[in-house]
Amino acid sequence: MAQTLPSIVSGEGGLSRYLEEIRRFPMLQPQEEYMLAKRYQEHEDTGAAHKLVTSHLRLVAKIAMGYRGYGLPIGEVISEGNVGLMQAVKKFEPERGFRLATYAMWWIKASIQEYILRSWSLVKMGTTANQKRLFFNLRKVKGKIQALDEGDLKPEQITEIATRLNVSEAEVISMNRRLSGDASLNAPIRATEGESGEWQDWLVDDHESAETILIEQDELDNRRSMLAGAMSVLNDREKRIFEARRLSEEPLTLEELSGEFDISRERVRQIEVRAFEKVQDAVKAAAKRQAQALRTIEAQPAA
Repeated sequence: MAQTLPSIVSGEGGLSRYLEEIRRFPMLQPQEEYMLAKRYQEHEDTGAAHKLVTSHLRLVAKIAMGYRGYGLPIGEVISEGNVGLMQAVKKFEPERGFRLATYAMWWIKASIQEYILRSWSLVKMGTTANQKRLFFNLRKVKGKIQALDEGDLKPEQITEIATRLNVSEAEVISMNRRLSGDASLNAPIRATEGESGEWQDWLVDDHESAETILIEQDELDNRRSMLAGAMSVLNDREKRIFEARRLSEEPLTLEELSGEFDISRERVRQIEVRAFEKVQDAVKAAAKRQAQALRTIEAQPAA
């Protein structure tokens, strides 16, 4: 990935020029993406990696736009997202049967969020899991409960937000005072990278695009199908224990299952581990067969 990527020039029109430039990179078909990923994985082909990265720069830009409300230069946010994308390409395993966009999305968001946390001096005072949850979700929850009035939150609003985000009321009060930008949706915001507007123009849209939802649903259906097929290798007792321990929303205890089958708790644990290993091997084999099918389709001449 030594080849250079397009850069955002600061100043008027820099972002527009960048977005126009990255639109020129073609989107990849599943088979082409798979073959490029295998070439990089097996041969460290930097040209293949560069094509994978550039074909997903639009995804980075789209995700980065969702974080404009934090008042940081959008060019830097996009650049951090690109770093996350490159990390995703390095670690991507195409034989698992998932698309790169689905995998990379989490790396991109993590990279951007870490940059935002590093940049906000107020948040540097503490970055516990609760504070991160508050930092990235407070505006969204306040919008849902219509708590966008100027000043401190009302007691009942504080209680509801604390309950929704599983944090203390004191943490809600403290973070709300730090993130005081919600005072008015029509308040002007300081220009960043040559842009200006009101806070309402910069609100984060946390809903996934229709394309992303379809991709994720397709991947979920694929995983469910592979899991269902993999579980066919289990006998009735193994299947019952595996489902009760690994797939249930409220897993049964070893003691409950030992009583059900009249065996020791250690024996239940052994069966659970063995069943998990058998299912894991079956899923890997199914993924390998899918990858082989993709290669077969790729090798077929065009009609």
